[in-house]
Amino acid sequence: MLRHDGVIVPRLWVESSRGKTICDPAKAQPGRHGNRVRCVLMQAILFDWDGTIVDSMPAVLETEAAICRHFNLPFDESIFRRTFSPNWRRMCHSLGIPEDRNEEASQIWAATFHSDQMRSFPGIEDALARLAAAGFTLGLVTSSHRVEVEPQLARLGLDELITVRVYGDDTAAGKPDPRPLRLALELAEVAQPEDAFYVGDALDDMGMAAAAHVRGIGIVSMLATADDLLAAGAVESAGSVVEWADRFLAESTEG
Repeated sequence: MLRHDGVIVPRLWVESSRGKTICDPAKAQPGRHGNRVRCVLMQAILFDWDGTIVDSMPAVLETEAAICRHFNLPFDESIFRRTFSPNWRRMCHSLGIPEDRNEEASQIWAATFHSDQMRSFPGIEDALARLAAAGFTLGLVTSSHRVEVEPQLARLGLDELITVRVYGDDTAAGKPDPRPLRLALELAEVAQPEDAFYVGDALDDMGMAAAAHVRGIGIVSMLATADDLLAAGAVESAGSVVEWADRFLAESTEG
């Protein structure tokens, strides 16, 4: 953070042909010709839920394994990585489940996956608190349904930190369609999509971010490597939300 004219303001990212840096808003020159420098105030940081905020991917894998056993479909960790999508219909199709039996698969999910037993990754609450204290609006864009996640936000101490929320039942289309993320930008009152980050661990998370022209931050997990996430549209990657927040906040206070 910087003090400018007596007011604490976030630093600005600068994009140019030389890459991304941070600049002092008092010295920034938006629209300068030649190297096409453009200063962007990062106003909102939006997050995926499963595998990003909460450590739920092992449980998701076990649940998908149960579904595939029910339908007598092949399944292992490599199939999980290849077919996983936050979009339920998309994932069922990739696994080979007939569309007219998606509801049957959904019932197995409801009986097997226990969201109330999931724990947030270590250090998440503190990392989000520091981002919020730095002046960023924090939000959630998840394919999970409101009735499932809302109680967990309170249970995990994140209810007051994550103020913008878009759930899987809030839009007609799901990830990687950009509509859920665009709705979150509207709720966060972000005028320009490049003024926000979306942080997630799935390839479809990065695809959604790219389609919405939001800067995607890929979180490495059992779903994808850093290279996978970058190829899917991420602008950078990290081993966890906490690692990224530490790095981002350190860069924001340099100088």
